[in-house]
Amino acid sequence: MKMTIERPRLDLTRLSFLLILLTALPNGAVLLLAEGAGAGRDGFVATSGVHFMLDGSPFYGNGFNAYWLMFLGSDPAQRSKVSLAFEEATSHGLTIGRAWAFSDGGYSPLQYSPGSYNEQMFQGLDFAVSEARKYRVKLVLSLVNNYETLGGKKQYVEWARSQGRPIWSDDDFFTDPLVKTFYKNHIKTVLTRRNTVTGVVYKDDPTIMAWELMNEIRCPSDQSGRTVQAWITEMASYVKSIDGNHLLEAGLEGFYGPSSAQKQWSNPSFLVGTDFIQDNQIPGIDFATVHSYPDQWLTTSDYESQLSFLRDWVSTHIQDAQITLQKPILFAEFGKTSRESGYSPSQRDQFFSTVYSAIYTSASGGGVAAGSMFWQLLTEGMDSYRDGYEVVLSESPTTASLIKDQSEKLNKIRKMYARLRDLEIWRKANKKGTKI
Repeated sequence: MKMTIERPRLDLTRLSFLLILLTALPNGAVLLLAEGAGAGRDGFVATSGVHFMLDGSPFYGNGFNAYWLMFLGSDPAQRSKVSLAFEEATSHGLTIGRAWAFSDGGYSPLQYSPGSYNEQMFQGLDFAVSEARKYRVKLVLSLVNNYETLGGKKQYVEWARSQGRPIWSDDDFFTDPLVKTFYKNHIKTVLTRRNTVTGVVYKDDPTIMAWELMNEIRCPSDQSGRTVQAWITEMASYVKSIDGNHLLEAGLEGFYGPSSAQKQWSNPSFLVGTDFIQDNQIPGIDFATVHSYPDQWLTTSDYESQLSFLRDWVSTHIQDAQITLQKPILFAEFGKTSRESGYSPSQRDQFFSTVYSAIYTSASGGGVAAGSMFWQLLTEGMDSYRDGYEVVLSESPTTASLIKDQSEKLNKIRKMYARLRDLEIWRKANKKGTKI
């Protein structure tokens, strides 16, 4: 069963009125409200209308990608970097992280072959989840890759082909019955895994905010989008049949498809067989996601053109999530590479500011934008993971300052809403002559 909590929507007029009322309350009552406001982050994240909800108040997540958590967690000599990443993240107010819960075939994978798992790697994921719990960071865990890096859909197709299936295209991942059985087995294995550190089954662990069906779903062989829609529908239903606690998202980048042909002008000059509107309307998909890499998608454009694209991309998707989808939206990946000619840290800061500003404007008005996760967070001593998009907080003071400021601004919205809720409780109790 989908967890849905009915709560009033955020209302800035009410929040302003709250600030006036707070000044009229006894000092003890103000202290009580302040201490209780937005303090908890221990429950399951749910949805109510266009908002994420956590412990009775809207939840806004400023966050990061750290796909590598499982891999470093599986190596006792590297585990300290996992802990340090969470420590540094929380010191900058970051509350959500995204990581891989997959690695298929190849060297030291999570899944050696269909149904055969590497316990050491699984314990690395256990450790990462336990550290997230310790630092009170919510996780979005992705279940398979679109790309052949770490196996992905290509590896699943090869496994099926080796068992005699007459399939040739990687896109057969979405339609072949045996491949789908392999993938469903992986879903079930992860969701029903009992964490060896905490003792909590993954599907029962509120540390996990959401599951992601695939990192950057793409099926270029079917531009109609029907193949992807059928696959998301089937897999979303399967996930929900096992796990009624957690939210689910598809793993979309935000490309528009045939259902909104008038919006396709917003896309870069390529199509990937997905449909932002139609795919996010599928039952079981709880919120929308968007990725944004203008420097990869618009390689022949100059920096100002890429920045302009980013502004339009972010605002268009927020508008569509608000009006058409009426679901929360999370900007699950964004960043700016340092490996381009002419790069400067100020360019990356402008990218971050553009995304952060749009999110805050929407959130502060009670809108759908619920947060973002930059790509990617590293700690010192992780040079082999550098890809040009890395953010090492200790090396990037201006970017780190932007990140912390966004965290504080989003947290203030949550606290104000929680205080409003607690004030209403206080007023009702006071009217009845009871103490709280």
